[in-house]
Amino acid sequence: MKHKPIRVLIVDDSVFMRSMLRHALERIDIIEVIDTAQNGTLGLKKILASKPDVVTLDIEMPGMSGLEVIDRVMKERPTAIVVVSTKTQAGAKTTLDALERGAVDYVAKPLADKDARIESFREKVVHAVLAAAASNRGSLAQKIAPSEFGGIGKDVPLDSVVAIGISAGGPQTLHQILPTFPRNFPPILITQHMPADFTKPLADRLNLESRIEVKEASHGSELLPGTALIAPGDTHLRVTGRGSRLAVEISKGPKVGGFRPSVDVMFDSLASACPERTVAIVMTGMGTDGATGLELLKKEGAHTLAQDQASSVVFGMPKAAFETGCVDHVVALPNIPRALADGARSLLAVRR
Repeated sequence: MKHKPIRVLIVDDSVFMRSMLRHALERIDIIEVIDTAQNGTLGLKKILASKPDVVTLDIEMPGMSGLEVIDRVMKERPTAIVVVSTKTQAGAKTTLDALERGAVDYVAKPLADKDARIESFREKVVHAVLAAAASNRGSLAQKIAPSEFGGIGKDVPLDSVVAIGISAGGPQTLHQILPTFPRNFPPILITQHMPADFTKPLADRLNLESRIEVKEASHGSELLPGTALIAPGDTHLRVTGRGSRLAVEISKGPKVGGFRPSVDVMFDSLASACPERTVAIVMTGMGTDGATGLELLKKEGAHTLAQDQASSVVFGMPKAAFETGCVDHVVALPNIPRALADGARSLLAVRR
């Protein structure tokens, strides 16, 4: 049976970029570029009129900016948006703004016109559009107001480790859950698929909003209560050590399952270092990263969770984890902080 094409609208003020995006997307049979727009004002009109499945959106445009377009779209007709931005410090800031406002994914524009970089850019655009097409439109503009979280840190063993694997839809999701954690909470490790220039600004923003300390991990960082460490973009994060002294090892290494950082790499290291004290969760994202590592963690005695479909922006990664048969509980986004605390308490009860 023939599938309906993914209808894409391209919004970018660069004639060259509109042409490159169209060429990249039209090579894929299931993608149909229905139109283009050269500025935000025209783009917004076309989004509301033609109702595309996915929009690729430049941020820095004359007149109405991409951020303004996202705000209007999320109010009037939530639509899957892939941001196409410059890979600079300023580009990272505006991209994170866009993700917080509801964009599903992003692709950094190539800084040079070398053939290899252009081809890599085209592949990333296609992947991002496919992820966006699979997103849950109902969750894009949704702002979770978590129920009262007072007391979730009570009696939680601080020698536990919480590990979060997350991808598409991750930044806006992390902005909702990390501020709920109290200072007296076990160390948290986060592997979020992101380029190198983006993870530190993300960590800095999350740190401003949270009671725990959130920072980009560095080689040798210790796992300490009240701290969340985010894997630096384009590097793997592993946990080394035994007993109460655990630290982070940062390394390049080959991509695993197409990703660096890889959730599976983080989970595998925890399965070796401290599975009986680990609570691991796979959250929103496309693909299967984290499923194999979660299965190994469960076999070694960890407590395992997956985000539910209704609250996931993209249900690919949580679904793959669930299908291993090694997930203890499937949890909606507002209930995740309490579920992580409960998981740590349950592991303590087993150890006793």
